[in-house]
Amino acid sequence: MTHPSRGTLFLVVGPSGAGKDTLLDCARQALAGNPAYIFARRVITRPADAGGEAHEALSGEAFEALESAKGLALSWAAHGLSYGIRRDIEAQLAAGINVVANVSRQVLDEARRRFPPVKILEVTATREVLAARLAARGRETAADIARRLERAGAVEVSGPDVIRVDNSRDLASGIAAFVEALKTT
Repeated sequence: MTHPSRGTLFLVVGPSGAGKDTLLDCARQALAGNPAYIFARRVITRPADAGGEAHEALSGEAFEALESAKGLALSWAAHGLSYGIRRDIEAQLAAGINVVANVSRQVLDEARRRFPPVKILEVTATREVLAARLAARGRETAADIARRLERAGAVEVSGPDVIRVDNSRDLASGIAAFVEALKTT
């Protein structure tokens, strides 16, 4: 009996304002109907109507319970919130399905150890583009934006599994580069 090869875990990272959510939404549409790809929905301790990505909203207590019950494959805290990816990705990867997940840079080493093969799509943009996008979304104060811009340059993502996607230009170019990167299994 033959088994499908293991799926690739595509981890999408990059600074706030780089356009990760937009590229993920467009790639989800471009690959709709392709059974080889699943886009993981994040669990976040943020209200569902808070704006931004479509996510599964949980209270802090519900998140802690889910994490304690080993219901999350990956979890992290950032910007005063808790984030996670449900464990169902483990079965999807084992079945040969490629899973695309928006994660924090802080979980990359753990994911590399636990879920090979991994490809990291680092979405980037120039500092000027990041600042303009953060200001336009209206969720952060000027001080918050300054902190996010400093954090953007503070962590370098490296390794042979990293694919950089420059999303500084027009949206069509960013989408094309992102979808092409997803096809590198």
